[in-house]
Amino acid sequence: MNLEKKISSVVTDIKPSGIRKFFDIAAEMTDVISLGIGEPDFVTPWHIRDAGIASLEKGQTYYTSNSGLIELRHEICTYMERRFDLSYAPQNVLVTVGGSEAIDACIRATVQSGDEVIIPEPCFVCYEPCVRLAGGIPVALVTTADNNFKLTAEALKEAITPKTKLLILPYPNNPTGAIMTEKELKEIAKVLEDTEILVLSDEIYAELTYGTKHFSIANIESMKERTVVIGGFSKCYAMTGWRLGYALGDEIIIKAMTKIHQFAIMSAPTSSQYAAIEALKNGDADIEYMAEKYDERRRYIIDRFNSIGLDCFEAQGAFYVFPCIKNTGMNSETFCKTLLEKKHVAVIPGNSFGESGEGFVRVSYAYSIEKIQKALDRIEEFLKEMGIN
Repeated sequence: MNLEKKISSVVTDIKPSGIRKFFDIAAEMTDVISLGIGEPDFVTPWHIRDAGIASLEKGQTYYTSNSGLIELRHEICTYMERRFDLSYAPQNVLVTVGGSEAIDACIRATVQSGDEVIIPEPCFVCYEPCVRLAGGIPVALVTTADNNFKLTAEALKEAITPKTKLLILPYPNNPTGAIMTEKELKEIAKVLEDTEILVLSDEIYAELTYGTKHFSIANIESMKERTVVIGGFSKCYAMTGWRLGYALGDEIIIKAMTKIHQFAIMSAPTSSQYAAIEALKNGDADIEYMAEKYDERRRYIIDRFNSIGLDCFEAQGAFYVFPCIKNTGMNSETFCKTLLEKKHVAVIPGNSFGESGEGFVRVSYAYSIEKIQKALDRIEEFLKEMGIN
């Protein structure tokens, strides 16, 4: 039996993640400094871990409701009101296994065969595959360093067709660190107001903006009903391994997403949900502390890249920078492979985040300043050996 012919052609055509590819190569080498993975170097704060441990000690190891613990959903609503001036009720909340499950469920719940989904690029790697798996047609909308990697109202208007069903708003952005301001989002809303296009707003990095408070497109009255906001605990609370996220939206869409969730997942991990309740209640100080540290690293890494000869866009959100490597004469893939082989530093090719990312690399600063400094020293040596600096 030829098992390869039994695999779905849609799955076969999906490219493996470029992020995991370089992570796997680096894992087999010694003395590698990896700035490739978007994972906080902080350990989950003790009071949050204690809450998870306490739930196990109490024997709270059962399934929760499909939507998630009612107390957790209440706390998510309270948190969104307190931090972002967004008002939701528990029936507008679905607790998921990470933000990625929420993204997938939203796309599958709303996109049908032939529907077009506009995706600003460069962007997180999961959007396009999820759209294809749902039978939709991804429509890449290229953003560039010239416009600070932002989605513009003019570009959006040109990309819309009668088949457009969904717009994905990936801000603060992975991999570029770009953000969208209130003014810019209101311009986007103006384009959408006379359409029936839905919005998936991936706001997993909402707590990690520097100098400008995050503003959600759901804060715009005309947009709230049509917008599904995606959030989670991995980035702002350093809870990556707990695998917990959530979606907020109109009850009709959340019910549809919950239907998918109940058959595919059942419920998010119970101990993680109890830990998340504690994070939301008492974790504001943790967010502030980690965001301050990320900002210090952000300023250092941007200045350092610019000083060693790689032009680096000034990221204002998330914990990534996206330096341009075009002056090396290498494409993104070759640059990353050569840097890894010669200097044992792992970064991610920009084209892993869409073809518009060619000529750039993604570098995470979710690592200690000491590790970042050591990696940048090696990158500087690498560039000098090439005659760049």
